[in-house]
Amino acid sequence: MKQLRTLFETLGFIQVSTYINSGNILFESELDTKSVLMKIQKCLQNTFDFEIPTIVKTENEMKKIAKAIPVDWLNDPTQRTEVAYLFPDFDSKSLIDELPIKKEFLEIRYVKGAIFWNIKRENVNKSQLAKLISHKLYQSMTIRNVNTARFLAGERK
Repeated sequence: MKQLRTLFETLGFIQVSTYINSGNILFESELDTKSVLMKIQKCLQNTFDFEIPTIVKTENEMKKIAKAIPVDWLNDPTQRTEVAYLFPDFDSKSLIDELPIKKEFLEIRYVKGAIFWNIKRENVNKSQLAKLISHKLYQSMTIRNVNTARFLAGERK
């Protein structure tokens, strides 16, 4: 992740840091979101010689998403909560209806920029959440656990 952090610093971003080894990068920029995204995509393509799907969310967007998650939705021995950040072209509440999961075993919600769900651990297999990975819509999102989502939104404990 050090290489990625250094790469973002060479792009002129400041306060660059990474969070766990999953491609989460926090930084500040004076540029608008579209310009930031284009700059990052071009740099990643040139550096690694292949396209890397990239989502850029502002601090406010991340906070709104995290705030929409009920406070009692956690990752603990009894439940699992995950957030699927959506690529802009697929950002729609109707995406929930297309997911190949059994919704009766979980609670799933939409907020602009993300869908998120909470499930009792005893129902994970029944819900068929694992099928999501092989579904075409999986390419239109990136999934993080609720702890990561809250950390990235600045909710540090």
